[in-house]
Amino acid sequence: MTMRFSVLASGSTGNAFYVETNRQRLLVDAGLSGKQLEQLFAEIDRHPKQLDALLVTHEHSDHIKGLGVLARKYRLPVYANEKTWQAMGQAIGDIPSEQKFVFPLGAVRTFGDVDVESFGVSHDAAEPMFYVFHYGGKKLALLTDTGYVSERMKKTIENADVFVFESNHDVGMLRMGRYPWNVKRRILSDVGHISNEEAGLALADVIGERTKQIYLAHLSQDNNMKELARMTVAQTLEQRGLAVGAGFRLYDTDPRKATALAYV
Repeated sequence: MTMRFSVLASGSTGNAFYVETNRQRLLVDAGLSGKQLEQLFAEIDRHPKQLDALLVTHEHSDHIKGLGVLARKYRLPVYANEKTWQAMGQAIGDIPSEQKFVFPLGAVRTFGDVDVESFGVSHDAAEPMFYVFHYGGKKLALLTDTGYVSERMKKTIENADVFVFESNHDVGMLRMGRYPWNVKRRILSDVGHISNEEAGLALADVIGERTKQIYLAHLSQDNNMKELARMTVAQTLEQRGLAVGAGFRLYDTDPRKATALAYV
C-alpha cells in the first residue's frame, strides 16, 4: 500500500495539493487557472481527468481560482463545508448539483481506500479547514493559512509521517516591506498567516518518531525567501533539540513548480 503526493503549487498566487493512493486520486484546492493546473499535473506525469474528487479548504481566490473550470471540464465531485460553499458563490460559477458535496468541519470521510479528516484553522475566511490523510498506517498532514496553531490543531496533526506546513513570512521583512499597514496587520493577526519562527515552534511540538518529511509551504514572495524560511525553521527546531537530518528533512515548495511525486 502506497500513498504519494505533490505540492503542485504553494504561495499567495495559487495553491494546489495532490495526493494519490492505490485507488484514489485527490486534489486539495485549485487556486490557479485551469491551464496552469494542467501544466502542473503534467510535471508529475498525471492529468486532472484522473482525479476522483476535489477538496476545498476555504474560499480565498488563491485556493479556488480554477475550481469551477476544473470541476466542469472533468465532471469532478467537489467537497467543501456549508459555509465555504456559500462563500464561494459566483467566484466558481455554476457547478451541477450532482457534483457538489458537503464535507463538514471536524469530520472524517472515506474516499475509496483513504480516510480524510478535516479540522478547523484560524484564518479570515467563512469556515476554513485543512486535512489529514490516513492510509495504510501512514499519516499526511496539510496545514497552511492559519494565524496561529492551537493545541487542538497540534493534537490532530501530531506525529504525521509528512507535514505540508505554512511558513509564510519573515516578520522583519514583512514589517519593513512595501505592504500597507492594514495588510501587514492582517497577516500578523490571529486570522492571518504564521511566520517562519512560529512554524518552527509549532513543528517542534508535533514532530514525532514517524515524521520523515516537512514541506514548508505558502511562502510569501514579498516577505520571505526559501533559504530564510528553511534556516529559521531549522534553527528554531534545533533550539528545541530537534536536528534537521536526524530522522526528518525539510523541503521547499514553489508557487509555479510542482514538487516531485514523493512517497509518504
